[in-house]
Amino acid sequence: MGLIKIFTKAKCPKCPAAKEMGTELKKEGMPVLHYDLDTMDGLAEASFYSILSTPSIIIEDEEEREVVSWRGTVPTLQEVREYLLPLTPSLSPVLRRREG
Repeated sequence: MGLIKIFTKAKCPKCPAAKEMGTELKKEGMPVLHYDLDTMDGLAEASFYSILSTPSIIIEDEEEREVVSWRGTVPTLQEVREYLLPLTPSLSPVLRRREG
């Protein structure tokens, strides 16, 4: 199953939309991790992924390899789902239903 990592900061104007997307994906059963770059833990994780802008969203496969990322922008929910479908066969019917 894929994993979604969302990197945000408190004063970022686009970050609320990224957080909202993460909340929606979590409701659909997706594993979503949020990292706050205003904390040491968030900065450490961001450093590992060379995150230089917020919001940043990374989708990883089950072996923690990056499949796709958006940095400094927020994709549509549909764009994210397109990358998640191949990674989440058990959730595919749920994700497909919500696309329509």
